[in-house]
Amino acid sequence: MSSRKIIRGGLVVTASDEIHADVLIEDGRIAALAASGTPAAEAWTAETVIDATGKYVIPGGVDVHTHMELPFGGTFASDTFETGTRAAAWGGTTTIVDFAVQSVGHTLREGLDAWHAKAEGNCAIDYGFHMIVSDVNQETLKEMDLLVEEGVTSFKQFMAYPGVFYSDDGQILRAMQRSAENGGLIMMHAENGIAIDVLVEQALARGETDPRYHGEVRKALLEAEATHRAIKLAQVAGAPLYVVHVSAAEAVAELARARDEGLNVFGETCPQYLFLSTDNLAEPDFEGAKYVCSTPLRPKEHQAKLWQGLRTNDLQVVSTDHCPFCFVGQKELGRGDFSKIPNGLPGVENRMDLLHQAVVDGHISRRRWIEIACATPARMFGMYPKKGTIAPGADADVVIYDPHAEQTVSAETHHMNVDYSAYEGRRLTGRVETVLSRGEPVITEREYTGRAGHGVYTPRSTCQYLN
Repeated sequence: MSSRKIIRGGLVVTASDEIHADVLIEDGRIAALAASGTPAAEAWTAETVIDATGKYVIPGGVDVHTHMELPFGGTFASDTFETGTRAAAWGGTTTIVDFAVQSVGHTLREGLDAWHAKAEGNCAIDYGFHMIVSDVNQETLKEMDLLVEEGVTSFKQFMAYPGVFYSDDGQILRAMQRSAENGGLIMMHAENGIAIDVLVEQALARGETDPRYHGEVRKALLEAEATHRAIKLAQVAGAPLYVVHVSAAEAVAELARARDEGLNVFGETCPQYLFLSTDNLAEPDFEGAKYVCSTPLRPKEHQAKLWQGLRTNDLQVVSTDHCPFCFVGQKELGRGDFSKIPNGLPGVENRMDLLHQAVVDGHISRRRWIEIACATPARMFGMYPKKGTIAPGADADVVIYDPHAEQTVSAETHHMNVDYSAYEGRRLTGRVETVLSRGEPVITEREYTGRAGHGVYTPRSTCQYLN
């Protein structure tokens, strides 16, 4: 009996349905659903019964873009796999897919092994890996085939950051050709890094050193140009493409055009682009440094196009690109030179709540909330229906969500290992109450009851949107 749990009386919300149902959990999986109050549901017995009356019962969030412990700009992202996955759970996310990094001159395997070592035994929730490909050569291409076979089915490349992660068009084309053969999905950071570096140099020479210039040099047109180029390279290679952290209206237009042509092109955006803007980058006294990320925050008028893209399915996924750096001692590395500010924002704990606020505000429906935050990311990266839904056979990754609770976001109360919140003082309606990961309580009525090491590595199949 001890492995059985029942969640009674809640509104079960998935990407496809909303139903007042009880949920039976057995041995870490969803065993059955039955309409609340029916004889079938009433006949269930279990040692643990969770009352979800007046609450939503939703799948645990799936965040397919995080960077725990990422080395960047002479420092490291401030969240470890332990602190980052705990914070994710507090925010209703039960699966992350993080990025293992291949360093130039090293193999994919070395990078993947290093990330396994960082994560193993430390995670509160389940996790998988994408592979950042920084050094495309014949050996790398062969390794891509092996990684796909063992469940690392997506590879990230950068058109930005020359000298660090950057791949040129030839390297990108070769990797795309390989993924067309082995079923992998290329994820693209689409910004013209070569041109951006020229604009950075020119801005600094003019004495334009404040954080707001980070947004001005990383122009929306250079995101759109790179997005267009990535789409055309993928088309030449006959490969699918997933563009990460789309921030500019012009880039959304490129994705929409490609999808209208029937291409397997997908797009992701992040809460920071939906809720923040260049107004934040321009905050005085170097406060704008808190908001330096790439792609950068855009002027507010871009937000409407991102919401529209989410409604029309030209953007399919909302991830966080969680890559936190403390303001004190890390973001401050760029005082007097915006190009030295570590790029990244904290957000793994805020995504589900911010997107629920978008439901409250009328931007998206409840089911679309679950679709872009749980179901589609799980499908896109080969984890559905194990992750991303509440259905018999799925992992019992379940969140009891109070849609009426009110909260004010603050660094004082968040659980991410970072000294500021990108959403400080923002009032939100809706809050996570209880979180189960494979049936085990991680958050219990707003108390952390999880443990490092509960989360296990999750190999993935290939993208489920492709034939």
